[in-house]
Formats: sequence, structure tokens, C-alpha cells
Amino acid sequence: MSDYNDKELVDSIESGEWKSVNNFDDIKTKLMIAASETVRISKRDVEVLKTKAMEEGIPYQTLVTSILHKYVTGKLTDVSKKKSPDVPLKTR
Repeated sequence: MSDYNDKELVDSIESGEWKSVNNFDDIKTKLMIAASETVRISKRDVEVLKTKAMEEGIPYQTLVTSILHKYVTGKLTDVSKKKSPDVPLKTR
């Protein structure tokens, strides 16, 4: 969060735009449940993901989240489609 956004939030709170609620824990629980999703992945794919995550030294859930985020933001690249650099072959 930038300093500008921090100031904007503080100003918003101080001006009374925010109100307390009695059932905060209930609302928080409902929002957290709504924010999570279940994705079905085959056991074989999960095992491969776990192996790849171990190679990277991260939890497999973190790897899955990273892959999904890169995909939806258009930043996931297909390395099999990358061209190899043009390197001249040795001739005899």
C-alpha cells in the first residue's frame, strides 16, 4: 500500500465513513468461505506438483497459486514454444 492510499484510508476512518458491526466474526467467516474455492486436481498431477514444489523449495499450494495467478494475468509462458537462439552449427 502506498503512502497515498494509507493516508486516504486514515482520512476515511477519521471522517466516520466506517462503522462498527456487532457480528464482525460472522461476517468475516462468511467472506473467508466465499473467497475460497475448491479445485479438483488428479492425484497424479498433485504428485507432480508436489515434486516440482519440492525442487523449488516451496509448498505445493504456493506453486499452484503462483501458476494460476500467472495464467490469469497473462504472464504464464510456454517454454516449449520459445525458440532456441540461432547458433551456427559447426561444419567439418
